[in-house]
Amino acid sequence: MPNEEKAAPAAAPEKELKKAAGVKKAAAPKTEKKAPKPKKEKTKKPKAKKLSKAPQVVAVETAKLVSSVVVYQGPLFRVQHDKLIEPSGKANERDVIRHNGSVVILAVDSSKSKKNPWIVVERQYRHAANQYLWELPAGKLEAGEDALAGAQRELAEETGYAARKWKPLVEYFASPGFLGEAMKVFLAEGLVAGDAHPEADEEIEFRLVKLSDLLKMIEKGAIKDGKTLTSVLLYARRIAGKRKK
Repeated sequence: MPNEEKAAPAAAPEKELKKAAGVKKAAAPKTEKKAPKPKKEKTKKPKAKKLSKAPQVVAVETAKLVSSVVVYQGPLFRVQHDKLIEPSGKANERDVIRHNGSVVILAVDSSKSKKNPWIVVERQYRHAANQYLWELPAGKLEAGEDALAGAQRELAEETGYAARKWKPLVEYFASPGFLGEAMKVFLAEGLVAGDAHPEADEEIEFRLVKLSDLLKMIEKGAIKDGKTLTSVLLYARRIAGKRKK
């Protein structure tokens, strides 16, 4: 049989075409850069002006009362529907509970320790809160009654204690959105024990509690009464400030 020529191995078609045509490998197409997204304008949040100094006490501005109607009268307070012009000039209508005001007594026995004195606290049932509360001695003022005289009377009635030294601590409004009751807190020191004589509708048990323990009760949420929180924390801050001086 005649010798058959061996065929050269065929080059890969793609390689052969590229070699013959002198075609260079095409560069990968450049991807167009995406246009940058427009920056969102940041909405400026309203900022309250920071005061470098404590605000000064200014004269009390009051509303102009147009009319007032008593819609409820009880033994402790009355409810009024008032039409008024506010100091800003805006006309408004409000339902307000009017009250003669109250006194709160922070009675302190510091005879054994000025840093950690004993505080007189009471435990009584409060129907509005539907639970027993730990509180400082307190009570309402009679119409026209002097606040200090009322504080001395309430402390004696509820606990039997009298005090040699009295000093105003702070005055505040408990819930000024609808309640016109001002609460005046007095610091009573130099306690003298006596017999308590609470009113007929009051069932009160009182204890002496160390300030440090009272602060722990506050931290744990065991004190829920506003006047007690306000008075005790302010007093603790003041005596802590005196120690630093």
